[in-house]
Amino acid sequence: MAEIPEIGKISAEIFSELIFPRLGATDEHILIGPQHGTDVGIAEIGGQAVSFTCDPVFIVPEYGWERAAWFAIHILASDSVTSGLPPKYLSIDLNLPMEMTKEQLTIVWDTMHRECRKLGVAIITGHTARYENCHYPMVGGATMTGVGPLDKYVSPRFIQPGDKLIITKGPAIEASGIFATMFPKLMQKEFGQDFARRAEKIFYKMSVVEEALAAVACGVRDEGVSALHDATECGIWGGLYEMAEAANCGIRVEQDKIVIEDCIREICQLFGIDPFASISEGTLIIACRPHKAQEVVKAISAKGIKASVAGEFTEASKGMMLVKGGKAAPFKHPNVDPFWKAFYEAGVKYRDYVT
Repeated sequence: MAEIPEIGKISAEIFSELIFPRLGATDEHILIGPQHGTDVGIAEIGGQAVSFTCDPVFIVPEYGWERAAWFAIHILASDSVTSGLPPKYLSIDLNLPMEMTKEQLTIVWDTMHRECRKLGVAIITGHTARYENCHYPMVGGATMTGVGPLDKYVSPRFIQPGDKLIITKGPAIEASGIFATMFPKLMQKEFGQDFARRAEKIFYKMSVVEEALAAVACGVRDEGVSALHDATECGIWGGLYEMAEAANCGIRVEQDKIVIEDCIREICQLFGIDPFASISEGTLIIACRPHKAQEVVKAISAKGIKASVAGEFTEASKGMMLVKGGKAAPFKHPNVDPFWKAFYEAGVKYRDYVT
């Protein structure tokens, strides 16, 4: 029987076997190359650190065109700022479905332009066309570039045992924000109108730009933040595992100390997904020197964003440990994010509730 591939990102094993050994030409100016636990590559160009991140252009019409375009830009920006450098340039390829109208494209592009201008990002090049067999939500790809001094970028390579673990917003921000936006009538039916209104607000929490820039403003490397990671595929558990592995460290996570946003538990239970293993764009994982951890939490909290110290990085020999209810046990990478299966099944099961 033929193997059925899992949906979502490829596993670390396939990456290590197939992708990592074949990376084109070597270049001595590459500071950070492809690896699990990092959202960006960084190269030294002209005496500065230049970061690169790429992602699909993810447009979901059911969000509404403006919200969909906002999300598409902030996916990129959220990965870009995990370099510790401010995002600066965007190249974008739009391979649009034939059914997309000029009016719809106008809303999408106007929103992308507006968000890039707010972020200080210049759109520098791209490609825009309609083609057969192009379908929502993956309608192209884009690369965002950040620029800054060589001593200002961060990376898991700077993490040391004893660094504190800070988590913002908590689990399943993206999963819950998407479900609440796509199924507001279902939210209202299950939990009431007030809950549905609160839940829809989660959507605009799906960005880590503000807290990442606030965190690195407190200092980097030995003066503060050593690494940043956006908890996307496989959520907080996947992000923590990847970050610790990239740093060649162990980690001790205290689940009861992780903050959680309003409505998250109820939404995840409704769709049958584990919030801590589910995609969570908008959740920032921060490694920070102990003497700056509280300052970083305070700076993020001043932006109106929840954050807490929820563990620390340890020697690799101590492994990956999860503490829950006072009991510690080893934890593993989830490997498969439960959101994607639930997302496509919900589109069928709850199609009468889609906006």
